Amino acid sequence: MLADSVLRYDVTMDPSKAGDFTRTVTGDDGKPVKQDVSLADAEAQLGAITGQKPEEIDGLITGALDKDPKSLFGYVTKGVDVDAYLAIRDLKIPWIYFQAVSSRTYPNGQIAGSILGYIAGDGTIKAGLEQEYDSCLAAQDGAQTYERGADGVPIAGSTVTQKPARDGSDVMTNIDTDLEYFAQTAVAEQAVKVGADYGHATIVEVKTGKVLAVAEYPSVDPNDVSATKPEDRGSRAFSSPFEPGSTLKAVTAAALLDSGKADAGTHVVAPYTFTRPNVKLSDSYVHPDLHFTLAGVLMDSSNTGISALGERLSASDRYDYLKAFGVGEKTAIDFPGESSGLVRPWQEWDPQTNYATMFGQGLTTTALQVASIYQTIGNHGVKLPLSLVSGCKAADGTVTDQPDTTGTQVISPQAADSTVNMLETVVTDGHLSKDLTIPGYRVAAKSGTAQVAEADGKYGKNYLVSIAGLAPAEDPQYVVSISLANPDTMKSSAAAAPVFQKIMSQVLKTYRVPPSTVPSPNLATTY
Repeated sequence: MLADSVLRYDVTMDPSKAGDFTRTVTGDDGKPVKQDVSLADAEAQLGAITGQKPEEIDGLITGALDKDPKSLFGYVTKGVDVDAYLAIRDLKIPWIYFQAVSSRTYPNGQIAGSILGYIAGDGTIKAGLEQEYDSCLAAQDGAQTYERGADGVPIAGSTVTQKPARDGSDVMTNIDTDLEYFAQTAVAEQAVKVGADYGHATIVEVKTGKVLAVAEYPSVDPNDVSATKPEDRGSRAFSSPFEPGSTLKAVTAAALLDSGKADAGTHVVAPYTFTRPNVKLSDSYVHPDLHFTLAGVLMDSSNTGISALGERLSASDRYDYLKAFGVGEKTAIDFPGESSGLVRPWQEWDPQTNYATMFGQGLTTTALQVASIYQTIGNHGVKLPLSLVSGCKAADGTVTDQPDTTGTQVISPQAADSTVNMLETVVTDGHLSKDLTIPGYRVAAKSGTAQVAEADGKYGKNYLVSIAGLAPAEDPQYVVSISLANPDTMKSSAAAAPVFQKIMSQVLKTYRVPPSTVPSPNLATTY
């Protein structure tokens, strides 16, 4: 359980009736005894339970009467628990009343705090699932009318129920609390280790589109929101778009395969510097001309190689593929504050942007969009709507608000499966092989090291580093996507690789995925 509602009581009063009174209590002999109680004694007894000083309560009474000598309503205190409510009720103070209120509690603290949202002290819903599913969670108050005597005591038999109360329903999330905790801890440890400003990990079930974890650092404890900076209280995985970099080379490669413009073994010469009219780009390291296959381009993450092959596709076709994969569109989750990212219409691309979009720059995505792209590739080209919640369950067991599960064929199954095979070469032959390999399992993944644009639109010294991948590669079951922003000590995807390996290993263990038995295709990466 990620969140629960507990019953609390606001203690209210009728200031105009506040004063001495007589109550009936049970004597030592078991017989009723009349007991005179002064206003001062009542204030002292009340304060002993609420933690207020008698003079504070007296000040609330006199303050209300100073504003309105006929005041009929005022608060003594808010949010007392059931034990305090029962103790105050037993005081039998005739001018004291109660309002039952539902208060939210989050038993797991910071775990999934960024996506849960929270309810402020004034009852205002702030962000997250609390906001998105308020209509499901909210209880419906009942209504009663009654008559009371001059002493403020309700007249027996006068109560009339106008409308029965209805409990709030339960939101059934897809979040695996244990995995969320594990992933959140792993991301936090790595972010601190490499000095990243923030980081997130997303876990998605390939065959269903269910989001099993959205782990973030820093996170917020909904029980104590004030302890977290305002900018860290939401979910950056949904709301903070970024240029994804080379993780989107998988989209260009998949589009080439799907359109028949290339296959995994297509040859290309990848120079260190690639030039076209008004275009100049380069790889991340200096090298002579390299002879790669398309699989090798992904393995080496060559910007020049993917550009040389990607230009076989028209800009309009590539734009259509990007949109089909969900770039520039909110996910089906439609999380409060979710960003759609941005990919401008291809007609607005300048020559440099035309090529930059082939390797994930010149456009922005969210972490969930990247996870969705890899879900599509891993699911034989079928894009499923991502879902955080499986429905709203009422007290009678009725389930509503179930998510759409209709899939869309974005690329052919053959193109998708071949793309997975090519991504596997990143793990088997790439420079991060040691940090991405999981013993016993075939893993397909792609790294990304994207420059971060400054306020003036120019690229600065900061990077967002990432890894997105699937396992097991022969029949993908899970996507894990990792991002770390602006790491100090390691400004490359090598900073994200260990946490990907750690989390994906735990996912496979948690769901008891059998080890791979089908050998890797061992695609040629050079010629």
